[in-house]
Amino acid sequence: MEHRFYISGMTCLGCQKAVTDKINTLEEVSAVEVSLETGIAQIRSVTKLSVNKISALLGAKYSVQEDTPITTRGMKTSKLKELFPLFLIFAYLIAGTLFLTSLLQVRPQRAMQIFMGLFFIVFSFFKFLDYRGFPDSFSRYDPLAKKIPGYAKIYPFIETALGAAFLLEWQVPIALVLTIVILSFTTYGVLRSLRQKDQIECACLGTALKLPMTEATLIENGIMLLMACILLMGYVS
Repeated sequence: MEHRFYISGMTCLGCQKAVTDKINTLEEVSAVEVSLETGIAQIRSVTKLSVNKISALLGAKYSVQEDTPITTRGMKTSKLKELFPLFLIFAYLIAGTLFLTSLLQVRPQRAMQIFMGLFFIVFSFFKFLDYRGFPDSFSRYDPLAKKIPGYAKIYPFIETALGAAFLLEWQVPIALVLTIVILSFTTYGVLRSLRQKDQIECACLGTALKLPMTEATLIENGIMLLMACILLMGYVS
């Protein structure tokens, strides 16, 4: 019998080994593989294992959740259907940007700032919908969230602040530099997860919508990085 659990709280190889060794002490377990990168524990056992049993075994330091591969959740659906909420939000963002651009009669550079501002505000809103669940999901692939305690918890607030800065034209050069730095790390984490074919959820819209990690996330980050670089070059020149 195969089981998959997501275990948060592992910060080093020592934690990974400790978790593996503890799970191996269970008589019904025949094989276990724990990934520090994704937090996923894949366990083979002769009987069914519950979240409560694994949680009691590991202790209060670790949090255990049942993790089912995205490709087997419910009925199999196409990537297009799974990513429909993301495409719909982008359509609304583009429509809102075009409306404000036409209303305010602004230049293309200002239009890009408006789009980036709306992007960060809207995406931070979805992260706040399940604020308690977001940090664990984000920490599965973002390098900074894995290394810096508390970073994942303040990330939605950072996005809100960046969105407000772009919309209000407040300290825009600093906001652009922060955007490039933050999204560069996140994009690296997304690219690594895609290359390793990790079956994890994308936390770009929080955890309420349960979007799969796909190339769309990479494209989304790439668009924002490109805009930020173009605008920053305009301020420097």
